[in-house]
Amino acid sequence: MKRLLVATAVIEAGAGVALLIWPSATVWALAGPTVVLSSVALTLLRLGGAVLLAVGAGAALASRRPESGAARAMTGGMTIYNFGAAGGLCVPKLALSQGGALLWPAVVLHAAMGVWCVVCLRRARRPEGSTAPKP
Repeated sequence: MKRLLVATAVIEAGAGVALLIWPSATVWALAGPTVVLSSVALTLLRLGGAVLLAVGAGAALASRRPESGAARAMTGGMTIYNFGAAGGLCVPKLALSQGGALLWPAVVLHAAMGVWCVVCLRRARRPEGSTAPKP
């Protein structure tokens, strides 16, 4: 679980910084350059960037004790987030026929991270030394 939490920290903190500093460029890379952003949208994107930065910090702190309940809780939350992000990122392409260069890589990354979260959570439920899943 430690590798997952470290990877989450780097990815989400990086995305958070990108949204804080360059919200329009970040959205254009995902949704395409034809997207027009209002000042309200830019403010909300920056707020989302701060949230992602906080998630990255939480994952970094949880990675110090990957066997802890906090690490499992963080991973559980990240499971929901990653699958939700993968689905939500499909909206520009599927509903609006728009998409930037990083859209599909971001969808695949979030889906893969979601699967990795599920695998880590299943492993964390097993007792020490057991290879059989709990009922």
